[in-house]
Amino acid sequence: MTTSYGPSYVRAIAPYVAGKPISEVARQFGLDEKRIVKLASNENPLGMPESAQRAMAQAASELGRYPDSNAFELKEALSAHYGVPAEWITLGNGSNDILEMAAHALVEKSQSVVYSQYSFAVYALATQGLGARAIVVPAMKYGHDLDAMAAAIADDTRLLFVANPNNPTGTFVEGPKLEAFLAKVPRHVVVVLDEAYTEYLSVDNRYDSIGWVRRYPNLLVSRTFSKAFGLAGLRVGFAIAQPELTDLLNRLRQPFNVNTLAQAAAVAALNDRPFLEKSATLNAQGYRRLTEAFDKLGLEYVPSHGNFVLVRVGNDDKAGDRVNLELLKQGVIVRPVGSYGLPQWLRVTVGLPEENEAFLAALEKTLAAV
Repeated sequence: MTTSYGPSYVRAIAPYVAGKPISEVARQFGLDEKRIVKLASNENPLGMPESAQRAMAQAASELGRYPDSNAFELKEALSAHYGVPAEWITLGNGSNDILEMAAHALVEKSQSVVYSQYSFAVYALATQGLGARAIVVPAMKYGHDLDAMAAAIADDTRLLFVANPNNPTGTFVEGPKLEAFLAKVPRHVVVVLDEAYTEYLSVDNRYDSIGWVRRYPNLLVSRTFSKAFGLAGLRVGFAIAQPELTDLLNRLRQPFNVNTLAQAAAVAALNDRPFLEKSATLNAQGYRRLTEAFDKLGLEYVPSHGNFVLVRVGNDDKAGDRVNLELLKQGVIVRPVGSYGLPQWLRVTVGLPEENEAFLAALEKTLAAV
């Protein structure tokens, strides 16, 4: 007799597949790790800021003790930086942790969650993990159709995810349109505004989502230190919401979910304005280089507001995997997005200038061959 452990809705989940690490590609294809270029996971190509490295070194002597479970210093820094009370802040082991906490705190199995087609995979995973009903709204030009999402809200909907900019497509909803949408969402539906890439927005595109939190008790803004701040390996995310929501999340938050080194590094990185400015400038320059090359190659791409770009590399449903494999053989790691329903496309992180050039050379060679 065969025993099936766990509920069927958990067994039906396809596990999240992260971008391939450099060491795995080196082993698989017999390549020198130092010659491999990784543009798959939307990491900051500058790495960790020196300010964060110094803070970690100073904190290392405390590693024999548990972290501050309430992360007093980090919450105080975030409170001062964003102008909100510390009790409005919830910390996560990366923003993925925040998204999962929100789902578990707010949604029951009999209820529904709304999110967009081509949006971050964790929204679907969090919904499936609850056995809740997913209402997936068709995308508009690869991005969020907010009018359709508002119309899709059902009586049993308790949570709605919006990513701005969106991953993996890079699309963006202007602030006024987003605020008008928030005003239409019923108060019993919590909107998670996932702003993992907000630091890469141009000055003209920025809006005050933290100010919206003061007016909308059903709004939770999620952010991360993994992208522009350069702390992907330390896993630090945070949410800003009114106390009723943060109280719920903190009832589920794992004790010590943000470690000592991560807390120290995040405090330092938060106020390292020169590093953030350098990161944004490098990203803008690299994005222009990639998209200009795509134009010359006659490749379709989705205009992006993040630190990556989605590019179409063929017309059949094996194109993305086929081109990705050839790039891997040349030591270039990008992200196939067939799991998002985009099998003809690849998502490419903007890298250092030499990394971008290595990718473009490998891509041109691959396209000529295939």
